[in-house]
Amino acid sequence: ADCRYTCHQECRSLIQLDCRRPGQCQSQLSPESTLLSPCSQNVTQTVEEEKPEPPTIQEIKQKIEKYNAKVTNCLLMKLNEDGTYTGFIKVHLKLRRPVTVPAGIRPQSIYDALKEVNLAEMTDKRTSFYLPLDAIKQLHISSTTTVSEVIQGLLKKFMVVDNPQKFALFKEMRKDGQVLFQKLPLTEYPLYLRLLAGPDTDVLSFVLKENETGEVEWDAFSIPELQNFLMILDKEEKDKIQQVHRKYEKFKQRLQQTLKEARGKPG
Repeated sequence: ADCRYTCHQECRSLIQLDCRRPGQCQSQLSPESTLLSPCSQNVTQTVEEEKPEPPTIQEIKQKIEKYNAKVTNCLLMKLNEDGTYTGFIKVHLKLRRPVTVPAGIRPQSIYDALKEVNLAEMTDKRTSFYLPLDAIKQLHISSTTTVSEVIQGLLKKFMVVDNPQKFALFKEMRKDGQVLFQKLPLTEYPLYLRLLAGPDTDVLSFVLKENETGEVEWDAFSIPELQNFLMILDKEEKDKIQQVHRKYEKFKQRLQQTLKEARGKPG
């Protein structure tokens, strides 16, 4: 109440303020604020008041029926007896940096998927490569599946052993001819967003990208990963230098040819 510090509700337990005067938040209140509850309780109440009430089962049923009426394929949503529902989402993978995967591992079979066999744990060898740009993965999830679980599920399907904190799920929206991206919190439910937006991916789609935090958290990478990054950057640097050399070599040849053709001509 005194310093006006603000944070997300799910971050409250992680915040540790270094207050120089203990109890300042309650003892230094102005006369106008003495009728308020203690600051820690007031923050919680404010967040709870802004949080919308969850829809009822009847409302969910109506939304699902409206959603399924617009579906042009067989990817329908299904309502369960307990009020939860299941459906499909498509996630576009737009990763600019390489990912780390186990080396020398065979592709996952249907048997492995049913038995939930983790092939990544069968070897300690690692290698890095670029995933195909804008690859699309379809996931069958529940209304209780969070963004965090979606990210972990995607990494598991591609056998990526990188820390899930390196990635983030975004929702992509198109409005007035512009493409807008919004990072989703880890506690968000993607299937509910899909239900509200409808099945049209032009209205809303999901994108997995690197978790850009402003600065690269190098401590999250292992030594082999950092060495691979150096090798990749070195190769990209050499390729760029060769491109520049070829560009100016062609320019030089054109210039020399033009000068040769211009000799003996007036002007």
